[in-house]
Amino acid sequence: MASVRRDDDFAEFAAARYRTLVRAAVLLGCSHEAAEDAVQDTLVRCFVSWSRVQAADDREAYVYRMLVNGLRRAARRHWNRETPRAEVPESGSTADPAGEVALRESVVAALGRLAHERRDVVVLRYYADLSERQVAQALGIPAGTVKSRAARALAELAADRSLDGLATDGSTLHRQED
Repeated sequence: MASVRRDDDFAEFAAARYRTLVRAAVLLGCSHEAAEDAVQDTLVRCFVSWSRVQAADDREAYVYRMLVNGLRRAARRHWNRETPRAEVPESGSTADPAGEVALRESVVAALGRLAHERRDVVVLRYYADLSERQVAQALGIPAGTVKSRAARALAELAADRSLDGLATDGSTLHRQED
């Protein structure tokens, strides 16, 4: 009976966090397909060591650390995986997604120009919405380092002219020149 409850707990945890973990992996530099693979690998590792995940002081930080470590291991392997291609689904909306696509591509490209250490902090802190303490725990660094990396990364992003004029709703903003 305990095994069934364990499986249910894990299934609930995985379902609630899957999409956020995939998006975080994309923002950490993966293609969508590679992000899905990385998250699946992370969740398999979580399931195998579920008792340790549950016993962690902070489950969120523990799982994000597993994800970041897995991405780093994969990057060191220099392994070329298949790149799956799916048919483009029919869109139920007639709205032009160009603004959203431009915003997403610009943000991902700007994040890609950050050093890995800074990008990891920005994605975990501001996208995954982890606290400074959780980010520090997930990356195995002091909280002060999280603060300084975040500050430097945000300054870099603010100075990145490729992000000028983009708004979160896909509309164009006009930056006032100082």
